[in-house]
Amino acid sequence: MVGNTQLFCEMEQHLLKDAAPSEYFNHICESDAFAQHPFSLLLRLKDVPQSPIHHPEGNVWNHTMLVVDEAAKYKHESNDPTALLWAALLHDIGKAETTRTRKGKITAYDHDKASAVRTREFLGKYMKDEKLIDKITALVRWHMQILFVIKSMKFANIEGMKRDTDLKEIALLGFCDRMGRLNADEHAEREHLRQFLEKCEPLDNN
Repeated sequence: MVGNTQLFCEMEQHLLKDAAPSEYFNHICESDAFAQHPFSLLLRLKDVPQSPIHHPEGNVWNHTMLVVDEAAKYKHESNDPTALLWAALLHDIGKAETTRTRKGKITAYDHDKASAVRTREFLGKYMKDEKLIDKITALVRWHMQILFVIKSMKFANIEGMKRDTDLKEIALLGFCDRMGRLNADEHAEREHLRQFLEKCEPLDNN
């Protein structure tokens, strides 16, 4: 049986080295160790539904696996692939506690904030690098901004996001998140990415 510390180290190795980390995670999630805390925070995502309109791939686990593979594909564009890949894996970990069905509509309001709390809890069990934990947690906390900003939603907080994390890393994670679903339109998502950066970057000149 794989020990918890060994499992955590294995996870990081596969996140950083595999072309498609989802293959490893879809295998290891069946192990006894993965059913234990904090890995169980990820395992429960298998039981969390999503809107079939926005997420035809199904539950949050399925989406997370697609996002992780996208992040692995684009990790060469990141200035910290370790932070990017962990954030990709943990970005929706709070959906288990925020997902509700309201008037027939599946929602997960504030899952970005809940996911940040759970990310710190998850990583704090085995990761000793506090600065890295802070960086990953910040990426998770702000990963929804690409949607909020381009749609000019009330949840958009460009200044707060840029205070806490790196704009281009958030943009990269947000792109992977948007691409991590069935039938994603890469051309449309690259345009969303362009709009996001265009709206955020003028503040750098102030």
